Amino acid sequence: MANPLFKEIEEEFEKKRDKNRRLQISRQNKVYKMIPKVREIDEEIRIVSLKMAKEILLNPDENERIINKTKKEIDRLKMEKAYYLSEANIPIDYLELTYDCYKCKDTGYLEDGSKCNCLIQALINKAYKMSNLENILEKENFKNFDINIFSDEPFENEKLTPRENMLDILSIAESFVSEFDKPNNPNLLFYGTTGLGKTYLCSCIAKALLDKNKIVIYQTAFTILELLSNRRFRAETSEMSDYEYNLLFECDLLIIDDLGTEITNTFTNAEIFNIVNTRILKNKKTIISTNLTPNELSRVYTDRVFSRISDKFLPLKFYGKDLRWE
Repeated sequence: MANPLFKEIEEEFEKKRDKNRRLQISRQNKVYKMIPKVREIDEEIRIVSLKMAKEILLNPDENERIINKTKKEIDRLKMEKAYYLSEANIPIDYLELTYDCYKCKDTGYLEDGSKCNCLIQALINKAYKMSNLENILEKENFKNFDINIFSDEPFENEKLTPRENMLDILSIAESFVSEFDKPNNPNLLFYGTTGLGKTYLCSCIAKALLDKNKIVIYQTAFTILELLSNRRFRAETSEMSDYEYNLLFECDLLIIDDLGTEITNTFTNAEIFNIVNTRILKNKKTIISTNLTPNELSRVYTDRVFSRISDKFLPLKFYGKDLRWE
């Protein structure tokens, strides 16, 4: 990883490993102080393991016998340790090393050498300046979603109250997450005026899928098109800009927020169509959030862009009073 961005992220992963190792040592010291016998057992396990390594070096033809004998001895010691921990009401795995990501054990790489999704997501957060996303998602997630802030009074000519409507949308959003890997799971189009919860619900979905180790890009249409414009019209493209570009098509979920706020022209129309259409063909999920109605979208974008959106996205209308003022 020669790129400074990669180097910075590798250092962050190293800090994660150091942090979890320090926490493990802290837990060990706490238990050793409470139950000195556990320290003795851990030391005995260490000595038995060293003894096995020496025996194998001296008797390479007896590997299997030595390993089996050592395994039985270590299993006996572990059972004894588990007994002492259980007696003190301490979880058996309390002394084990923990990880932020158990798939790659905080290395960023899987056993086959490929990048873990947590590493790819870290790259996305840096590349798309999404470093504050984690803090946002701690507040904006399904766990904190309060349906009661939506009015239960009739609104204009709508059949459902804003709360009833949001309950339906919330159910669809939760199904979108739970059935995310199903090929027939539709893309979503959130539309309605500002302050009705569209961005909040996008955050809820992003958080739930990030927790499932999915790769998510969550960005405004303006920022995405700015990145595409820089890549298209600059004389030189960097390795990182190519990486950012490819991720728009390859990430598990692309959330395009505020579609329609960007300047629309032949270039932006072509790029929007390319992204949406390619992701549809690759069966990659996309969520679009916009303040425009479907009719307004049809006037802003070309027929083929609007056709793909109307054909392959489930439109969900947000309505009611502006919650920010409420």
